[in-house]
Amino acid sequence: MEDEKELVIKAGNHDREAFSQLMILYGTCMYKVARAILKNEEDVADAMQETALTCWEKIGTLQKEQFFKTWLIRILINHCNGIRRKKSRYILDYLLPETAVAEEAYANAEWMELLTCLGEKYRVVMVLYYMEGFRIRDIASMLGISESAVKERLSVARKKMERYYTRECMKNHAGVLQAPSAQQISRM
Repeated sequence: MEDEKELVIKAGNHDREAFSQLMILYGTCMYKVARAILKNEEDVADAMQETALTCWEKIGTLQKEQFFKTWLIRILINHCNGIRRKKSRYILDYLLPETAVAEEAYANAEWMELLTCLGEKYRVVMVLYYMEGFRIRDIASMLGISESAVKERLSVARKKMERYYTRECMKNHAGVLQAPSAQQISRM
């Protein structure tokens, strides 16, 4: 596979093959971020598809090739937020059924289990920072918040996860975690 920068340059000239390779390269990252925000697979697929289409149409507006991934994820987050807003007009969040946490795409089920104890704003920064390796500055830019807000969200998320994990490990001596109930999450 070609170097990412070369692919971005070619995609900027509307090279379909180069753009497809970029979407394949970042597909897992896009999935993880969308899944951290959205509640079901259909919405995740819609957000990813809309993101790919928007990126294809707007790739000429990308100013620096090295920021392609950040630009792509920012577009994805905007689409995810749009889907959530659209759904919230029709269905209240608490009426939606809970979805299963275990996903084949995740190598570490326990990590994903821990992420369920977090609200969306904490879950998103944890995924972007720890799973996708973005810098705090980049996350702040993507989410439109300050770097100190990102640091605070990471700190709060780590503390919540630690409390949840400690409590669950004490309950389950075998170390097997169970999904938290809505009542458990509200107490955190």
